[in-house]
Amino acid sequence: MKPLVKWGMAAALVLTVSAAALLASRRGTPVQLVSVARTGIVQSVVATGRLNAPARMDIGAEVTATVREVRVREGDRVKAGDVLLRLSDAEARAALQQARAALTEARGRATQQATVAAPVASQAVVQAEAAFTAAQREHQRARDLVAQGFFSQQKLDDARRALDMAKSALQSARVQAQANQPSGIEHTLAAARIDQALAAVGVAEARLARLTIASPVDAIVLTRSVEPGSMAQPGHVLLSLAAQGGTRIDANVDEKNLRLLAAGMPARAVADAYPGQSFDAQLNYIAPAIDPQRGTVEVRLAVPNPPPFLRPDMTVSVELVGGLKKDALVLPSGAVRDADRQAPWVLALQDGVAVRLPVKLGLRGIGSVEITEGLKEGDAVIPQTEKAVAGDRVRPGPVLAPVKGMETPSFISR
Repeated sequence: MKPLVKWGMAAALVLTVSAAALLASRRGTPVQLVSVARTGIVQSVVATGRLNAPARMDIGAEVTATVREVRVREGDRVKAGDVLLRLSDAEARAALQQARAALTEARGRATQQATVAAPVASQAVVQAEAAFTAAQREHQRARDLVAQGFFSQQKLDDARRALDMAKSALQSARVQAQANQPSGIEHTLAAARIDQALAAVGVAEARLARLTIASPVDAIVLTRSVEPGSMAQPGHVLLSLAAQGGTRIDANVDEKNLRLLAAGMPARAVADAYPGQSFDAQLNYIAPAIDPQRGTVEVRLAVPNPPPFLRPDMTVSVELVGGLKKDALVLPSGAVRDADRQAPWVLALQDGVAVRLPVKLGLRGIGSVEITEGLKEGDAVIPQTEKAVAGDRVRPGPVLAPVKGMETPSFISR
């Protein structure tokens, strides 16, 4: 009888366990749930970048010369036109003096041509005309006397020769006078010699100017790699400057956030060296290409009112705000599946069964996402941390805390 009793008890235990298992299967597996909450959401992109000046300039010499004087050091602020350094210029100054002397000579020769050579040439024409007229008369008289037999033919030939010489002298004087007129060749040559001398002076002044190096813009001196007495050569950097003006932030954003970026987006930045002193910025440039090595896109942000503690190359953290809603249906990001694909969905609890529901997403915040279609406020959703799949019978377990509302950033107009 004892074996029968034991077998009876075992059978009863099996039946009890089976009944419990059947009941549990009908009730479903307990799962954690999170409900759709109506709250605020802020969509932002966080990136790390560096402060940069609008332009950086490497200052060097155009000629080989000894450095005579350096007037700035690292950290100095300079204005456009301020002298940064001077190179030895004794030879250049001597060349300029020589060129100016040549200019003075050229101008003197032009004055001499206009006040002396031209009047003398004009008077030479008057004298040549008088001599030609006298030669004509003498030739006519000799011809008459030879015809009357008073002189031999030799006398007429001499008179003819004198007339030809007077005519030639007159032509020569007229050509010389014409050359000395304001439209003549002598005046043109004198003007050309002045132009050449002026050009030589300009070249000498330019060579001298290259030996004094000034700042092209308002800037701050970043580096100084030259001292008085050293040799400056073309191609060697003597000073590095950062132009003052519109400070900007250069950052790289993960390419998956490219769709969230738009020119004009407001942002808040904070320097790692001054974590408690944030400042405003604005996105004004998005690179047209992606960096294939890092999978990032370069962005630039303008800093309209940079605080005085900012320095070039400082590391800064930036938060760009792409959108916000004060009243939205929001779920934790971990409750939405395939969120980065074309057909996102959630696993919802309906009548004790896990059901796959397609949803449409809106803004995406830090750890949360907006639901624009597919769910309503209070709907229960199974997060991805649970092992349930579509079609499983489940029953509510612990309910996770709903997503808290995201406060509107202070730098966004409310």
